[in-house]
Parts: sequence; C-alpha cells; structure tokens
Amino acid sequence: MQQPTGDARRTSLANERTQLAWWRTGLTALAVALAVGRLVPEIGKGHTQWPYTVVGVAFALYGIALIAYGNVRSRSVDQAAARGEYSPMPYNTLNGLGAVGVGLGLLVILLVIFD
Repeated sequence: MQQPTGDARRTSLANERTQLAWWRTGLTALAVALAVGRLVPEIGKGHTQWPYTVVGVAFALYGIALIAYGNVRSRSVDQAAARGEYSPMPYNTLNGLGAVGVGLGLLVILLVIFD
C-alpha cells in the first residue's frame, strides 16, 4: 500500500489521532463503569448495590459503543479521503452519544444524592 503524502498524509494522521481519542474516551467510560459498579459500593456506606450495578453496566455499554463507533468513523473518513471526498460527522450520532453521556451523568448525580 502506498503511503499518503501532503494533504492526504495530514488527513490520515488526524484521523488516527481522532480514532485514538474515541478509544481513550471509551476506555475511560469502561474505567468509570468498574468504579461505579464495583468500587464505590464496596467503599461506600450505602446498603443497596443494584443501582450502582445498573449504572456501571450502562457506562460499560457506553464505553464499548464509543470504541466501536470510533472504528466505524475512522474507516468512513479513510474511505472518503481515498476518494478525495469529505465525510461529515452524522449529527444524529453525536447527539445520541451526547444525550447518553448526559443521561449517565444525571444517573451518577442521583446516586450521589440518594445514597
């Protein structure tokens, strides 16, 4: 495979950095899943574990979705760049991922307040 040059190389490198950012964000969500689902109930004074488990699983699914979408998005950008086109970010996807992130944040707030 021929290595890209000039603008194509910059686009390719930027796409790699963006994909790694999706992965980092997904891995962070997985770490939060472990913390919320297992560590916080262990060290906390609350007696009910199931809400933490539910929120932990939700964060884990969110992390997996972020990593998977980062891969899909990277492939889409690479294919568009190879054709000399631009691959815009689907706003529905961004809005959906953002809404899920906000929802998870609100769930954490509820856990903090009510436990």
